[in-house]
Amino acid sequence: MTPDANIDEIVLKSSVANLDFLPANRDLGTAETTLGAEIGGQQYLKRALGRLKDRYDVILIDCQPTMGQLTINALVASDEVIVPLQCEYFALHGFIELKGNIDKVKNFLNPDLKLIGILATMFEKKTLHNREVLTAILEKYPEDVFETIIAKTIRFSETTVAGEPITSYASSSGGAASYRRLARELIARGGAR
Repeated sequence: MTPDANIDEIVLKSSVANLDFLPANRDLGTAETTLGAEIGGQQYLKRALGRLKDRYDVILIDCQPTMGQLTINALVASDEVIVPLQCEYFALHGFIELKGNIDKVKNFLNPDLKLIGILATMFEKKTLHNREVLTAILEKYPEDVFETIIAKTIRFSETTVAGEPITSYASSSGGAASYRRLARELIARGGAR
């Protein structure tokens, strides 16, 4: 990722209509160091995606759960944040740290950044620990948690191998229904405008 990169050369069409993507590659490993050393390095992704904004209704940026330069770039480039939160103890504590970092990015780098919701994922209703973590999330952040909960299912692993979204690979599955519900809920909250 460089300030003069031609993002049009990187955009790839998918097999799904109206769904394109920018794939990651090995060069992202060195980007952490490079972006931190460059003046304006935290703005690279925002500048690059700015050239694409008029072509897409929504641009999703999938980030790793660590707070490095790539994640900071993603937050600076974003209008809204959805935090997928695995219903596990360590993920809950990691979220508290992430929320603090989102607030810092909002205060110093992107005043328009908005946490639009917390998405409980990989939820197993039969697991007491998952239910306890979900209850803790709902108690601490009642306004932020999406009503939609993404249950754990083997279908998600299968879609990764198939290289398709669950809504096309297993369109009648519970996972696909959950993501359609999430899309409706996101729109109802005023997100993804």
